[in-house]
Amino acid sequence: MTTVIVIAKETIPGKVKTRLHPPFSLEQAAELAAASLADTLETVKTLGAAETILYFDGTVLPAESSGYRVLPQVAGTLDERLAAVFDLCSGPTLLVGMDTPQIRRQHLLSAVSDWPQDADAWFGPATDGGFWALGLREPDGSLIRGVPMSRDDTGVLQLARLVTAGLRVRMLPPLTDVDTIDSAIEVATIAPESRFARTLATMNVLEPIGAGS
Repeated sequence: MTTVIVIAKETIPGKVKTRLHPPFSLEQAAELAAASLADTLETVKTLGAAETILYFDGTVLPAESSGYRVLPQVAGTLDERLAAVFDLCSGPTLLVGMDTPQIRRQHLLSAVSDWPQDADAWFGPATDGGFWALGLREPDGSLIRGVPMSRDDTGVLQLARLVTAGLRVRMLPPLTDVDTIDSAIEVATIAPESRFARTLATMNVLEPIGAGS
């Protein structure tokens, strides 16, 4: 069975989802981040993973983290932090972010149940050019360390790193990260039952900026 890691940070106004401000206030952006994280943690709980880990940057844990093993994030750039947590794990390991509250059990189950013999890695591309999930049969931080993060070619570069290392990579479906008001509305429309969508609905945002112009 697979260990599943959720990487997240404390949802403090001004520290999370700052690209949603404006039109949202920093407090509203933090509320949306908290809802997104809650949805992600609850979905991962349904997978029956060997172990669930919250790789956390912060001090106040979300209530939904009950049952998770909590590991503090190390200092450094994102690639260094991702590499460090993979180096701590053994056996099949899948890491997901906190910015895709639309993920559901069916998105992840193939990478959590018994892995196919021809799968050394799983990769979930994000529509903004990054990635929302990364799984390794044999966790090795060197497969991540040094990959430039938070760029529109991050996903391409990370996937190339895996392939160049000779890994047989299975793909997960592309998903949209919540980074802007337009992506927030898109994700809420895809998953209207989610806590994220319900939280967004309280903020009286009816349509993306520029719609109808």
